[in-house]
Amino acid sequence: MLKIRLARGGAKKRPYYYIVVADSHSPRDGKFIERVGTYNPMLPRDGEQKRVTLKTDRIAEWLGKGAQPTDRVARFLSQDEALAGKVKWTQSNNPKKAEPGKKAQERAAERAQREADRAEAEAAAKIEAAEAAVRAKEEAKAAAEAARNAPAPEPEAAAEEAPAEAAAEEAPAAEAEKTEG
Repeated sequence: MLKIRLARGGAKKRPYYYIVVADSHSPRDGKFIERVGTYNPMLPRDGEQKRVTLKTDRIAEWLGKGAQPTDRVARFLSQDEALAGKVKWTQSNNPKKAEPGKKAQERAAERAQREADRAEAEAAAKIEAAEAAVRAKEEAKAAAEAARNAPAPEPEAAAEEAPAEAAAEEAPAAEAEKTEG
């Protein structure tokens, strides 16, 4: 199938395009059948020089033979008075162009799942910490309540324990004096 398309020329960051008739399977800048115009995007739109130059008679002949213009070239041809009736250019609309591909959608879904899992784990940890704090308060209250409700120790029992402790402390001191003397 024949295409009327752009072939890039020029230097790096200084594009210049040739409008060529080429087989649709040949490379963009490769083999072509005929050069039928030029396009210089570096020129200003409203300048004295023309950005697009076309060989309208050759293009009309190739269109008659069945060559199909690409979208960009069809825009140029529809703006030319001599070819406006032969080529109709309408702005294409591809609403899915901005949508990510399958792999990107899968990665986004995995990322969202990981975020949801992490948020769920954080929420569970916060809930668990809050429950532990509540349990600790309840245990403290229960211990305080038990201490208040517990019977007070009898003074006699406390007195009996105190001399026993004092005697235990005095015994090592007495042994230390015997060994010194």
